[in-house]
Amino acid sequence: MADLSAFPITQRWPAQHPDRLQLYSMPTPNGVKIPIMLEEIGLPYEAHKVDFANDDQHSPAFLSLNPNNKIPAIIDPDGPGGQPLPLFESGAILIYLGDKSGKLLPQDPAARYRVMQWVMFQIGSVGPMFGQLGFFHKFAGKEYDDKRPHDRYVDESRRLLGVIDGQLAQHTWLAGDEFTIADIAVFPWVNGLLNFYGAGDLVGIDDFPHVSAALAAFLARPSVQKGIEIPA
Repeated sequence: MADLSAFPITQRWPAQHPDRLQLYSMPTPNGVKIPIMLEEIGLPYEAHKVDFANDDQHSPAFLSLNPNNKIPAIIDPDGPGGQPLPLFESGAILIYLGDKSGKLLPQDPAARYRVMQWVMFQIGSVGPMFGQLGFFHKFAGKEYDDKRPHDRYVDESRRLLGVIDGQLAQHTWLAGDEFTIADIAVFPWVNGLLNFYGAGDLVGIDDFPHVSAALAAFLARPSVQKGIEIPA
């Protein structure tokens, strides 16, 4: 049985199944990526809820695993060389799990980099822009008198949706005709933009039919239907 006692986070969230991958997350656009991936590849895991309402992400226990106080984070008890591996940042975790499982991340170098460019596209553009739009549209940002930031994020989110729509006009999924970690990275944010932030009309989602169709296909996957609710 794996010994995870060296990780302080396990004192706050004890591992009932220490031989399984330990996931620390919450159902947010970033937080659901990893449970969706784990459901897709069939790797056993144990989920722990990092509750923002309790400020868990700023607790010393969580910061011991991710000093950047963001979800998700993991401990894989069976990491490289059979040693436990702590890891944070959803993009890094997706790539790691793709390599570990040999699934959803091609081994062919050219295909691999085509996938990874879309993962980086989400990390560098989609997440930050959609997240800021959500702040200004749904949360405290709507109280600001200066509407320039709000309009800036609306325009940029529309531009990014156009990029995604153009790619999906030519391919079933973002990196081609196969479902990959690129789709797991991007579509939770599209779903969040429309169904959590309620910004579909604001960004004119009807102008992006290929995005809407691919999102529907994404949400129909059993792994996604389960993963978006974890940790409950």
